[in-house]
Amino acid sequence: MRQLVFISVCSLFLAACQSGSSQRSPLPDQPQLDVPAGAQSVNIAADPMTVRNALVSSAQERGTVVLQDQPNMVVLERPMSGENPALDQEFGPSDNGQRVIRIRVRFTGTPCQTLAVQDLAVINNVRTALEQSFVLPGNPNTLQSLQGLKSRAEQNSSCPPVAS
Repeated sequence: MRQLVFISVCSLFLAACQSGSSQRSPLPDQPQLDVPAGAQSVNIAADPMTVRNALVSSAQERGTVVLQDQPNMVVLERPMSGENPALDQEFGPSDNGQRVIRIRVRFTGTPCQTLAVQDLAVINNVRTALEQSFVLPGNPNTLQSLQGLKSRAEQNSSCPPVAS
């Protein structure tokens, strides 16, 4: 059942990911990030602005809604249309509103090293009084999307690549 969710999430967007340390010290004017259980992270050889721009442009190309676009965080949302008995069984029905996959990517760093952390959730009955959020753990498909972000951002950067 979760495989269906993960396959859907895989088609959402772009980025590279590997498990990182549980905490990263902030640099001047940069937030401190933690990597919660189930989240995925990757180090990218680019500045945070380049990472943000790569993420937003890729989402727009794919038709993914950008809910928030901030200097150190982007929140994306992809509607899940149609009936999905597997998701209904796993997370309960979304019978009073739409079901979406919400992706939050936070990032912090220096001009040539940015840590990106990706969190995923299924939201039932989005934007209603009955909204419910279920955290999804990362998997190889979502890791592949995070690696896509890494590749795209590093192509637009003059920094030497960082090993995955």
